Amino acid sequence: SAQNRLLIKNGKVVNDDELIDSDVYIEDGIIRQMGRNLIIPGGTRTIDARGKYVMPGGIDPHTHFEFEFMGTKSVDDFYQGTKAAVAGGTTMIIDFAVPRKEESLVEAYERYRQSADEKVCCDYALHVAVTSWSPKVREDMATLAKDHGVGSFKMFMAYRDIFMLRDPELIEAFKACKEIGAVAMVHAENGDLIAEPMQGVYSLEKPGIVRDFFFTLKNPGIFMEFY
Repeated sequence: SAQNRLLIKNGKVVNDDELIDSDVYIEDGIIRQMGRNLIIPGGTRTIDARGKYVMPGGIDPHTHFEFEFMGTKSVDDFYQGTKAAVAGGTTMIIDFAVPRKEESLVEAYERYRQSADEKVCCDYALHVAVTSWSPKVREDMATLAKDHGVGSFKMFMAYRDIFMLRDPELIEAFKACKEIGAVAMVHAENGDLIAEPMQGVYSLEKPGIVRDFFFTLKNPGIFMEFY
């Protein structure tokens, strides 16, 4: 129908290798033609992009909407966060399904899907966080990849006693990713080195104090030399 057809005229198209002056004809959400003097159906909605760049929507591969962590929750939900993303030209986000304590990977994925599906304003996908290790976790990773299309899993070398995996567990998680063809993502810090200074940081933090200040306390310069 005409409402599913769009012509963007007179713009400068941004490709991965060049800028070109071109019109873009879109039908049913798919780019069908590019060039000048295109032959298109009557009744097509037209946008004059003269003097403007025409480019694909951005993909933000690392967001945290409705993320629960250490007694807090990220300020943006899937509606407000993706609404802001679209306003800034980002048309897809990839968030993280992080399991709660005693929650399986599949359960965490389904919980995030249920929340996001009702609210998102753009395309989205989910990485799934592996915060512990067991045969059940390995099984869930395979299920998520095969039945739900999950293509990436996040492991943590920080947040001891919360998310952190030990080296033998990391190796098993990497092996599982290789077996199912998924991307292994790693939050790379030294959780044991950071854990002790963090205890002092927690005792110093007060409401209203800028939290970024405490990064320098929990990460002395010597820690950075390891990376």
